[in-house]
Amino acid sequence: MSRDFFDRLGDAARIAIELCETDSVDNKDENGLFDPVTEADRAAERAMRALIEKNHPEDGIWGEEYGWTRAGAARHWSLDPIDGTRAFICGLPSWAVLAGLIEDGEHVGGMIDLPDLDERLIGFDGETTLNGAIVETSGCCVLGEARISTTDPHLFEGAQFDAFSRLRAQVPLVRYGLDAMAFARVATGDIDLATDVGLKPHDYDALVACVRFAGGHIGNWTGGDDLSGGDVIAAASEALYRQAVGALKG
Repeated sequence: MSRDFFDRLGDAARIAIELCETDSVDNKDENGLFDPVTEADRAAERAMRALIEKNHPEDGIWGEEYGWTRAGAARHWSLDPIDGTRAFICGLPSWAVLAGLIEDGEHVGGMIDLPDLDERLIGFDGETTLNGAIVETSGCCVLGEARISTTDPHLFEGAQFDAFSRLRAQVPLVRYGLDAMAFARVATGDIDLATDVGLKPHDYDALVACVRFAGGHIGNWTGGDDLSGGDVIAAASEALYRQAVGALKG
C-alpha cells in the first residue's frame, strides 16, 4: 500500500463523475425526508471499487451506495463517493470524495478529495499532504481565538442545539455549509475546529487520518475516541478539543 494508491482512487472517481451522463437525483430516504443520491455517486463508487478489487483483492470494501464486500477482512476501505451530495447538486464546491483505510480497527489512511477546487488531502504513513505538499493544523489551543465550522446549525436539536450554542458563544468566528471541506480545512490550518452530529462511518472514516496526521485531534462530544455515535469534533490541537468538549458540556 502506498500514498500513490489514494491518488489513483481520487483520479478514478473524478473521471467517473465527469463522464456521468445524467444529473437525475433520487431520494434514498423512505421516511419523507430528503437524502439525495445521484448517478455520479454510484459511478464514482463503482470506479473506486474496481480499482481496489484489481490491486488489493484481499481488502474489504464498505461503500455508501453498494454496501459490503468481504466484510470482516483485517483491512477494509470505507468509501463515500460524494460526501455533500446536496452541495454537489447545487453546484457548490464543498462536496468531496472520501476514502478511508481501516486496518485492525485503526484508521491508517484517508483521502479527502475536493474535485471542484482541484485539492486532494491524503493522510497516510504519519503525514497529511495537500496536492503533495505536507500540511499541518494551525495548532490553535485557545477556544476564544478559534475559527469553527459546522455544516448546518439546524441539524442540532434539543440538548445538542443548546450545547452548540454554548460553544458558538465562546468563539469569534463561525462558518456554515462546508461539509467535509471544513474538516479538510482543519488539517490545512485554515479552520481550527469542525464539528457535526449524526455522521455515519462513511462520513468520518476518511477524515480521521487526515486530521490526526496533520497534528490535530479528533474525537466525540463527550471527550472520547469512539466516533460510532456520529457526534464528531476535529480540532487543531488536543487542548482546543478539550476546551470545546468542556463548552459543549456546559
